[in-house]
Amino acid sequence: MKIALDPTPFHHSHTLLELPQVVADLGYTYMQMTPHPDFIPFYNHPKADDELVGQLRKACASAGIEIASVLPVFRWSGPDEDAREAAVRYWKRAIQITVDLGVQTMNTEFSGRPEQAEESERAFYRSMEELLPIIEREGIELLIDPHPDDFVEEGLAAIRAIRGLNSPNVGLVYVASHSFHMRNAPLEIMRAAGDKLRIVHVADTMNHLASNELRYITNPPGNAVRVHQHLKIGDGDVNWDEFFGGLAEIGFLDRAGSVLVSSVFAENERADEVSRYQLNTISAYVDHARQAHTVVTAAGVR
Repeated sequence: MKIALDPTPFHHSHTLLELPQVVADLGYTYMQMTPHPDFIPFYNHPKADDELVGQLRKACASAGIEIASVLPVFRWSGPDEDAREAAVRYWKRAIQITVDLGVQTMNTEFSGRPEQAEESERAFYRSMEELLPIIEREGIELLIDPHPDDFVEEGLAAIRAIRGLNSPNVGLVYVASHSFHMRNAPLEIMRAAGDKLRIVHVADTMNHLASNELRYITNPPGNAVRVHQHLKIGDGDVNWDEFFGGLAEIGFLDRAGSVLVSSVFAENERADEVSRYQLNTISAYVDHARQAHTVVTAAGVR
């Protein structure tokens, strides 16, 4: 299992090629490449040419880190056909960049619209008809996050959509800070996903459904908004013992290809401190969950 840092909090203060050393200095061995204006920006064509991709690969080697995953976000499930076709083109370049970096794992979002769910699902499968043969040929693992304000927001619904592709190369991302939007309990989702769950993003969030769903108030009432945060562990309502215990139960913590990503976005002014805290806290929870699972398993054997 790999513990990686999402370096988004450092995008404003460091260049793309400086990020590997930043990650290494914070104690991480792995980095997740998220949308960056000089690399693969949100929703638009990738901006990294072959020369920059080569420089990034060298920067990682020099810093002694590896890229655990590449995360592009394109409108490949958008109901607008022109945007969908463009997104497929962008995906092809993003896949090539990932291959050239020597990375086999990509993660993303469904990127459709909840108010046009049927149209978005049709667009998603249409895009995958073209992209899946490339993904399988290149040996890429593509993992998808049911993101708030998407046409797939719920955990079990995401697993169904992924199974519909009928490919071992496609799996699930579980983002802890989306937990209260996924309808189903974390352990229920983890058990249903099994070995299709291959990346987990670790950040805390407040339960917006608490206090009679009045913890967050928007005006006018009934706004179609989705509220969540990406806080450091302990600053929200996620049950971390249950969360890491579930990962231990399904074997996630013992699989070589599994990736745990620290993805705190709320405290850029303390990004160094928070990143180190996340690494130490994640490691402690992983150790505790493994030990507890071993005890439970041994007790069950008896």
